[in-house]
Amino acid sequence: MTMFETVQAILAKQLRLPPETITPESLIMKDLGADSLDILQLLMRFEDQYGLVIPDQALATFEKVADVVSYLEKMQQEQGISFL
Repeated sequence: MTMFETVQAILAKQLRLPPETITPESLIMKDLGADSLDILQLLMRFEDQYGLVIPDQALATFEKVADVVSYLEKMQQEQGISFL
């Protein structure tokens, strides 16, 4: 499972959407209907599950699904964490 597929599955479950409707280019709020609480819950799930701390300034940069995926991949490389 790729990082995108992991994020896609979590978003689909949280937002009650079919996974196939979520693409890397999907705008999290506009296209998927997420609100700021949904985004916060998504990131808290990753923080809890993988022992990460995601700063608020990073949270503010997440517009597309690809933004979340890129950030998590960067964290994975820097900290040697396996998300899969």
